[in-house]
Amino acid sequence: MRIGVYITHLSGERLWDIDREMPAEMQIAVNVNTLSFEENPDGFRVPFVFTVNFTPAIAQISVRGRAMVHAEKEELVKMLQENKERKPPPPAIVRAIMNAAIAESVLLSRTIGVPPPLPPIPTPPTQQTCNKSKSHHYT
Repeated sequence: MRIGVYITHLSGERLWDIDREMPAEMQIAVNVNTLSFEENPDGFRVPFVFTVNFTPAIAQISVRGRAMVHAEKEELVKMLQENKERKPPPPAIVRAIMNAAIAESVLLSRTIGVPPPLPPIPTPPTQQTCNKSKSHHYT
């Protein structure tokens, strides 16, 4: 299966005044909605909307576009049937959309001066914790 993701719309708005300090705690919710599967001669299109919402209301980011999916005939028929049964789209399609949309939203968040929609980087464990967790007994 080949998947191409094409962005057709980008929107980012900073709602938090630039003179105010960012809140110490915030939540960033990322959502992707695939709208339908539209057949074309060699595959199908999957229009999507990707949104990033901040709590408190710091900013909002929206990315719209379409994924173009090309696959073997049997695979396409199966995906279209699952779509008609209202099953979620294949993980490969969602992953391709998420990768493209997150990349664009990270750039857009930098432009408008808000935190990017990425999970926080975990704090590395201390040396003492590492030594304790690595003790193993072999027989």
